[in-house]
This record gives sequence, C-alpha cells and structure tokens, in this order.
Amino acid sequence: SSRVAEIQAQMSERAVELLGLPEDRPCLLLDVGCGSGLSGDYISEEGHCWIGMDISPAMLDVALEREVEGDLLLADVGHGIPFRPGTFDGCISISAVQWLCNADKKSHSPPKRLYRFFSTLYTALARGSRAVLQLYPENSEQLELITAQAMRAGFTGGMVVDYPNSTKAKKFFLCLFVGASGTLPKGLGTECADGEEVHQAKFTNERMRFRNAKGKSVKKSRDWILEKKERRRRQGKEVRADTKYTGRKRRPRF
Repeated sequence: SSRVAEIQAQMSERAVELLGLPEDRPCLLLDVGCGSGLSGDYISEEGHCWIGMDISPAMLDVALEREVEGDLLLADVGHGIPFRPGTFDGCISISAVQWLCNADKKSHSPPKRLYRFFSTLYTALARGSRAVLQLYPENSEQLELITAQAMRAGFTGGMVVDYPNSTKAKKFFLCLFVGASGTLPKGLGTECADGEEVHQAKFTNERMRFRNAKGKSVKKSRDWILEKKERRRRQGKEVRADTKYTGRKRRPRF
C-alpha cells in the first residue's frame, strides 16, 4: 500500500542519514532484507549504488517487475554475507534482522545465525564504514541477543532510538561501526520537556547476560518456553496450557 511505501521510504531515509556517507562520491551499499526494493529506490535517488539480499523469491520478483536499479541476490542472511572483504561502503536493513531470532527450522539456532550474519557482515564492510539496521524487537531479551552477537562479531556502536516516548513513532536503529568507533548519533525526539536528553543505549566491553554465543542461557528459560509455545499455537498445533510450573526445573530424583 501507499502508506507502507511511505513508512519504508522514511525509515530508509533515516537509515542512510545515520550512515554518515561522504557527499563527494557515490557509495556501494548493501540492503539486507531488500524485499521489493523500496529502500533501494531511495538509495538510488541519493546517487548511490546498491545490492539487495532477500530470502523471499516472491518479493524479489516484485522488485524485478518494478525494474529497480540495484542488483538482487536470493539468499538467507542467516547463512552469512557472501561477498569479498571490504566490498561495501555501508549497509542498511529495514525491518529484517529480528527475523533471525526465529527458529523456523529444527536446525536453526538464532544465536548462531545472528553471529554468522554479523561476523560476515563485518568482513564485507570497508574499514571505517557503518551498518544501520532498523528492527522491531519483540522484547528486551531479543534486543539484547541481537546486540550481544553484533558486539561479539567485532562491531562497536549502539542503539539509536527515535521518539522513545511515542508508542507509534518509536523506532529502533542499531548503528554499528567497523574499525574505529565513531560518535553515536542522537535519536530524533530524544529531548524531554525540561530540555534534558534521553540517554541512548551503548555498547560496552562487558559480557551480556547471555553466558555464551551458543545461547545456553537463552534456551529452556521460562520466557523461551512461553514464546515457543505461543509460536506453536499460532501454527495451529496442540500445546499444553501455561501454568505456574511452566519452565520450572525438576528436582533430581534419588
């Protein structure tokens, strides 16, 4: 719809703005989860070249029908970014990265897929460049998992939140730096009524609550079990009702 296209264009504009690209030359950008190429249209309008990756053949077919100017690649970014080191001057992604947190197949491990994505993305980006990933996290645990894997892959940076006090206008942008870390951009609408600014989340060198990258502390927790049961209910499968005992560990028997 025209409304969706308008929102996509606005978020693409904001993502490219956060990249901080040089104004004196065109750049080559990677669009992760490019879909039908709406984000790529804005990149082309700004005079840059782009390559889009998406897992959906149907969405890429729409992009071909629209005759977008960028090159398209059918690929699952959870398998990694298949480009040579230093290929891109920047990367954007609109509403795509959070899908890597879903285990759509039995063989899928969200922490491993996220690390594979971020580590290969880090390699594919030129030193000193940025990646700006707009996402819709389901909860704080999912957001923490994504940022922890990005930090483990070598990125620095942090989360830029636009309009943090608004329910509808609130947007999360994970702004990542390759190589030397830069100054984290300020989110839009972050000034309070008294003129003070809302503090933004930043990366530190401290370990996150996830004990290791294999997700040992994520799996089998109460939240993980409840999310899995809810996902199965949406798939129409028969699932036991939630109780106060859900996710509790049983005592060892003698």
